[in-house]
Amino acid sequence: MNLLDSSPAPRLLVTGAAGFIGYHLSQRLLDRGLQVDGVDNMSAYYEPALKQARLDRLLARPGFIFHRLDLADRDGVARLFADGRYDLVLHLAAQAGVRYSVEQPMAYLDSNLAGMLTVLEGCRHSGVKHLVYASSSSIYGAAREMPLREDMVTDSPISLYAASKKANELMAHSYSHLYHIPASALRFFTVYGPWGRPDMAIFKFVRAIFEGRPIDVYNHGNLRRDFTYVDDVVDAVLAVAAQPPQAGEGQVPHRVLNVGHNGPVPLMEFIACLERACGREAVKNFLPMQAGDVPDTWADTSRLESQFGVRAGTDLRLGVQRFVDWYVDYYGVTGR
Repeated sequence: MNLLDSSPAPRLLVTGAAGFIGYHLSQRLLDRGLQVDGVDNMSAYYEPALKQARLDRLLARPGFIFHRLDLADRDGVARLFADGRYDLVLHLAAQAGVRYSVEQPMAYLDSNLAGMLTVLEGCRHSGVKHLVYASSSSIYGAAREMPLREDMVTDSPISLYAASKKANELMAHSYSHLYHIPASALRFFTVYGPWGRPDMAIFKFVRAIFEGRPIDVYNHGNLRRDFTYVDDVVDAVLAVAAQPPQAGEGQVPHRVLNVGHNGPVPLMEFIACLERACGREAVKNFLPMQAGDVPDTWADTSRLESQFGVRAGTDLRLGVQRFVDWYVDYYGVTGR
């Protein structure tokens, strides 16, 4: 069964629709002629104008319906699910950021724990056919064995953000077991691309380069990341969403999948790529490792590839250039 192509058309809910990945995912669903209900609380965690600009582009499209709602609002979420009777829920809303979780830990209680539980309760009471939700590569903690596989033990998170995402996977698994809710956890690896978040490295680096300010290079540049272009991530989300997990004998309809590029890039190589795209050199401020950060990420994506035929294919240079071109256009950078 392909849930996205079923007839009648499935009823869809995207949480975090005005966020980075949620915006791109909603656009792609609308491109397929589907109606999308989008939810976002429009928090001020980063530039409200950027989030509003994404939302304005979605609101201009036929088929998009917006609900401004905080997922920690139990009654509001219950009403949303009761009215929507959704077939597919794509839950991307969360308080993001490893470093921010060190500074503002209470923000993760409402968004990542209470928000996940209200969504699970909504799915439970409205017969949702598939819940797809965002997990994170941060779940793997400081694992030294590479590449990172879904069957690795992930009981030692080193940030509250990672712990909250691990909790989400455990919560969803329990609901799948108790109430037979088909659910898929997607562990995203360093997603980047146009309309990205200003708190992410690529955004902060490009902004600093164009403004002539130094960039902070943590662990003295001795980091590697599995950078994954946002269009490749959306391809994976759609492929997984279309095929809910089945509950075989003695099995719970819950699965975990890595979504990455399957190729770690040294941070200094990444910075060099940014410098070429921006046409100028970065001033580098080398710093120690930050609390809660990890030295390396590298996604083993064989499970995603074998089960869904999806493989991230966007070259880093192309993806970085697309981001820089968007940044220049959006912020009106001159004298490039």
